[in-house]
Amino acid sequence: MSEVTVLPWYREPWPWILMVAPGAAVVGGIAMLTLAVTTSDGLVAEDYYKQGLTVNQQLARAHKAQELGIGGELTIDTYAGGAIRAQLHGQLSDKESLVLVLSHPTRAGLDQHLTLQPAGNGLHVGRFDSLAAGRWHVIIENAGRDWRIRGQLQVPQQQSARLVWGS
Repeated sequence: MSEVTVLPWYREPWPWILMVAPGAAVVGGIAMLTLAVTTSDGLVAEDYYKQGLTVNQQLARAHKAQELGIGGELTIDTYAGGAIRAQLHGQLSDKESLVLVLSHPTRAGLDQHLTLQPAGNGLHVGRFDSLAAGRWHVIIENAGRDWRIRGQLQVPQQQSARLVWGS
């Protein structure tokens, strides 16, 4: 009779083949856990309920801008050290500085809040930090937050955005 040689389990291929799927699941789970812990939830607002309550206030400010006939165009110049110009028309003060918000739709950490100084004849100027490529929401409002106008800017394809009272 022939003798059967019994190999230790770790020398056999089948235990290793059977351990591949659970091992891959463990590695994938660790990778997902690492991503969940180390990355930011940029789309989630902590005060989403309060933000939802302010929708009517934002609509009222947009209607006020419409009543005053406020609108215009925002121009950025990335080559002039981040110069920004807002040429506005309507019933607004030539002596009042304005608040400009450059808001990234998905990455709140990139948002910029700037002050635009009046330069006469409806022109307001300021400076901004560099903008990442992609779509940006542009909001201009007066310091008293009585009215607001909005627009969108696609960086780097666009250098200007039309600003209107509506969304």
